[in-house]
This record gives sequence, C-alpha cells and structure tokens, in this order.
Amino acid sequence: MPFDLLSPAVTALLVESLQETAYMVSVAALVSTGLGLPLGVLLVVTAPGHILAAPIFNRILSVAINLIRSTPFIILMVAIIPFTRFVSGSSVGTSAAIVPLTVAITPLFARLAESAMREVDRGLIEAAEAIGASPLQIITRVIFPEALPGIVAGQTVALVSLISYSAMAGTVGGGGLGDLGVRYGYQRFMPEVMVAVVVVLVVIVQSVQLIGDAVARAVNHRIARSKRAASQV
Repeated sequence: MPFDLLSPAVTALLVESLQETAYMVSVAALVSTGLGLPLGVLLVVTAPGHILAAPIFNRILSVAINLIRSTPFIILMVAIIPFTRFVSGSSVGTSAAIVPLTVAITPLFARLAESAMREVDRGLIEAAEAIGASPLQIITRVIFPEALPGIVAGQTVALVSLISYSAMAGTVGGGGLGDLGVRYGYQRFMPEVMVAVVVVLVVIVQSVQLIGDAVARAVNHRIARSKRAASQV
C-alpha cells in the first residue's frame, strides 16, 4: 500500500516532531546564549594587554572551550550521559537532549562572540579608558554595542548548527525530526518521511538564516545612524 505523505497521521507526526525540535532548539539556544556570551567576553577582556588582562586564566579557559568544541557531538552526547542524568533525570528524551545540545553549542557561540568583539576598534576602548570608564562600562557601552551585529550573525550560525545537532540527537533517542526520520524513514523503509523531514529542516534553516541576516543588518544600520548623529552634535 503506498505511503500517503499528506495523511492526517503523518501530518500529526510531523507537527509533533517539529514541536519537539522547536522546544529543544529554543531552550538550548537561550541557555547557550546566556552562558556563551559571558564566556566570549571573558575570552576577550582577559587576553594579554586587554582591560582585564589575565593570561593564565585566559589560556585555561581557551583550552577548555577548545576541548569541548573538538569533540564530535555524538561522542559528546555519550560522554556526558552521567551529567545529563544529573541535570534532567534521564539520558533519553527531548528534555534530556537539551543538556548535550547546550554543552555543544555554548563553546561555539562563545568563540563566535569573541571573534565579533575582537573586531571592535581598539581606539574606542582606549578612549573610554582615558575618560575613566570602568571595565564594566567599557564592556556594556563600547565593546558589546559595537560588536552587536557580529554577535547576532554569530548567533545565527550557532542556531543553524544547533538545528543540525538536534537532528543528530534524535537519532539516539532525543526525539524531534531526527527521530522521526530514523524511525519511519529508515527503520520502516518510508523514504517519503525522510524527504519530508529533510524539507522541513531545510525550510527551518533557511528561515533562521534569513531572519538572522535581516536582524544583523538592521542592528548595523542603527549603530551607523547613531554614530552619524553623534558626529553631527
């Protein structure tokens, strides 16, 4: 009997899996942003010659972030199962998958945020120091606002990677679209489901990328207008 891709049962499965993926990605994105942005700031301001130079701390933090980033996601998921159980109470399921997703994406976003903040004109930082601005003021009023377009672009890249990781998490019991594709598209020989999952993931990724690019451009234009207004005062 041919498989009906548009049947109510299949539609219900796609909707349920999409909701699970959205839940995993949104929670992991929020937590990884809350953790990754401060880590990115620390990587910048504790670098040698910066406003809070601490070379040893900076080196240790950098090595720790690189260790996590260099670990393939599937291996990372298995390696931190005890930690996942401690945090979520289980090592399988949608909620449990959020833990390794967050652990995997936080270092990536930290590096992307660091890269954006390193591009800030050093002259602006030195000017802020010259007028007596504190390190916190320099971070919040100079570094972060100037680097915001790059941070938004970095967050977009991290979010796209997070969507990809969420699909991989589904293959090992994490739920979501990846789980649907494996259980029905592969194990039950229903290639139509696999195609549907791929199409949905492509649409999600393209939508995220377009929105992220638009937000980054809008933020960049707003900063440019603010600078022009300030120069005319």
